[in-house]
Amino acid sequence: MENGPVFPEQLDLVDSHAHLDMSEFDSDRTDMLARAQAAGVRNILAIGGGPDALASALPFAERYDWIYAAAGIHPHEAKLATTAHYEELANLAKHPKFLAWGEIGLDYHYDHSPREVQQRVFIEQLELARGARCRVIIHCRDAWSDCLALLGEHWRSAGLGGIFHCFTGTVDEARRGNEMGFMISFAGNVTYPKAQNLRDVARVVPLEFLLLETDAPFLAPQPFRGRRNEPAFVAEVARTLAPVRDLATYELAAVTAANFRRFFGLQVTASRRSQV
Repeated sequence: MENGPVFPEQLDLVDSHAHLDMSEFDSDRTDMLARAQAAGVRNILAIGGGPDALASALPFAERYDWIYAAAGIHPHEAKLATTAHYEELANLAKHPKFLAWGEIGLDYHYDHSPREVQQRVFIEQLELARGARCRVIIHCRDAWSDCLALLGEHWRSAGLGGIFHCFTGTVDEARRGNEMGFMISFAGNVTYPKAQNLRDVARVVPLEFLLLETDAPFLAPQPFRGRRNEPAFVAEVARTLAPVRDLATYELAAVTAANFRRFFGLQVTASRRSQV
């Protein structure tokens, strides 16, 4: 396993959700990771691909000690889920650098899978994650009522919590998530001029529940909008939210990084040069 990153002394950033395996990074993946290090990113949670590539994030976690892995069946692909996929996920969850089951959840915006199938696969994965004592990463779009109801019925009692990734809900929905132990993670879309509603939520979420992410290669923050997103750009999410919370950028970065490590029981990665 390679050593940890070098980072600017004034920043301690965590990208809590990035798809490092996607083809958008095939041409410059090594340079992309080096840019993340240079921007102050000390940890990345890499998210596994679709049902046929569930283990795709694990090679990054095995190669770099500052990167961790997660995997789950996205609601878009719920109609493709099989018992074999569930068995593979259960095995992945045993890996020491596998932190969370996800992203899983509901997406009623695109309805790429029928809603009843999304709900069934969501429930099945919640039960499997409970059995593995594994936290969950939730994707929810235009489905908050059903998502929160299913979490309340099938997950709250597990006492494990999770992450609402790329949060797009309301203050009340964030509060209900917090009550079930869920962290609230904001991505590049919180930087968009018309996203004042998300900044309003970020202003009132208890600081100890706040996380940052890129969802790279999607949702590049405003200064890079229209381009491919990458983990280095999580610094722009921190720069946007810092004044919302009356903090300096380095303070918000440090708090959210500490939140991530506390939530997953991790130690801060030492400042060592990494050959990426």
